[in-house]
Amino acid sequence: MKYLRPLIAVAAIAAALAAIAWYVWDQNTGQLPAGFATGNGRIEADQIDIATRISGRISEIRASEGKLVQKGDILAVMDTRELAAQLARSEADFRGAESQVDEVKALIEQRRAQLTLAQEEYARSQQLIERGVNSQAVADQKKSQFASAEASLNAAMAQLTSAERRVESAKALVVLYETQIADATLTAPVFGRVLYRLAQPGEVLGSGGKVMTILDLSQVYMEVFLPADQAMRTGLGAEARIRLDSIPYAIPAYVSFISPEAQFTPKTVETAEEREKLMFRVKVRLPEELVKANIEQVKTGLRGVAYIRLAGTEDEPWPAEFVGEPLPAAATTGN
Repeated sequence: MKYLRPLIAVAAIAAALAAIAWYVWDQNTGQLPAGFATGNGRIEADQIDIATRISGRISEIRASEGKLVQKGDILAVMDTRELAAQLARSEADFRGAESQVDEVKALIEQRRAQLTLAQEEYARSQQLIERGVNSQAVADQKKSQFASAEASLNAAMAQLTSAERRVESAKALVVLYETQIADATLTAPVFGRVLYRLAQPGEVLGSGGKVMTILDLSQVYMEVFLPADQAMRTGLGAEARIRLDSIPYAIPAYVSFISPEAQFTPKTVETAEEREKLMFRVKVRLPEELVKANIEQVKTGLRGVAYIRLAGTEDEPWPAEFVGEPLPAAATTGN
């Protein structure tokens, strides 16, 4: 017993020292300097629905789920046989309307010649009356013929205007069907990956029917929430780092969006104390070239933490754990 009490005392002192050491380590390890903000979130990319502009039957689908697509790649094609027939008919109507314009223009030239002749005959009859050769009745007849020729020319001019309007109408129909045929080929609006395939070849979809959904990989980001004092010191383009739970590397990023108004923090911010505050939504975006260089490893939904350099701390170095090891060429950045 005389040796037991000293051993208990030594053990108690050791335990106390260990507790103090653990507390000091817990309070200092992983803490960022005051010039940096942090927030938790997950890797995200906008989803874009690829939908039809006109109703019709799907002829073929060229992109399967998970396929990487470039901007402008053909994703699906609608059946355009009916539209092609309507286009051929409208083109024929357009050519017919143009022919009518040519006919009316020829008629106008004829009416102008008749008007010129009637005008000359009327003037000549007036001269003959002055010489006492013609009677007034003949002069009145020539005047009537002149007025009739002038009215005929005006009528032909009106016909030309009407024919030209028919040409414009027929041309508009041609453009309409050409546009609808072009819209029947659905292309990728952005660089991305097919997330869902929602229709199959042979299905008939209405206008606005969804064919597939793709992820816009031209903008991969993490959304975090910062309190007002930090948001006020965060600028667009501010330097940032993202650390994901699944990889040990710090990924370079930058601030691409700061909400102009505060909001209640959603429950994704995991402490009750922070959820009670008004926060500002901030997007931390991964550089597009970095995403493309590691495209096969990009996965949305991966959780992690974003770290943002605040204004006025440009000369302050990042902590060693954020600069010590470079991002490898095939590092996972988060589908």
